[in-house]
Amino acid sequence: MRVISGSRKGLPLKAVPGTNTRPTTDKVKESIFNMIGPYFDGGIAVDLFAGSGNLGIESLSRGIDTCIFIEKDPKAIQTIKDNLLKCRLEDSGEIFKADATRAVKAFGKRELKIDLLFVDPPYNKIMYYELVQALVDKGCLSDNAIIVCEHEKNVTLENSYGHFELIKKEIYGGTVISIYRCLKE
Repeated sequence: MRVISGSRKGLPLKAVPGTNTRPTTDKVKESIFNMIGPYFDGGIAVDLFAGSGNLGIESLSRGIDTCIFIEKDPKAIQTIKDNLLKCRLEDSGEIFKADATRAVKAFGKRELKIDLLFVDPPYNKIMYYELVQALVDKGCLSDNAIIVCEHEKNVTLENSYGHFELIKKEIYGGTVISIYRCLKE
């Protein structure tokens, strides 16, 4: 696992020890950023089930100003910290040890406007995709926000979350990437 492009291109990233997380492969990560970017002019990203921080760190390397990493596993949190330090991005990342549901509630109180949202919950936790709708309902996403959901092939997500419509869906083996953008005028 490594940073694919941007200011930290080529830096290796640590994976979370054990088998509780499944990192997004470099091939899938590169495809995601080719579909949504590939580069950004600032903004706030949220990596809702951060794992190693792989996707959030890639977004920082490609121009996102700040990434908020939400993770509840202590080993994963330490891995995110280590990866941010290795990439010299520790000042651009905020790490919260929290359940994703609690984090979404906190975002509403914080009046956060997210520009890039990564949702990649454990594959057997389909109900967590409902958090996308909760963020939309709370007004936590900017009008130009991009939502990236990673899920199993046998899981069908909504065609829209509020004004955010499914614009692209790509299959990589047993993994599907669904991308949403706001289509309101």
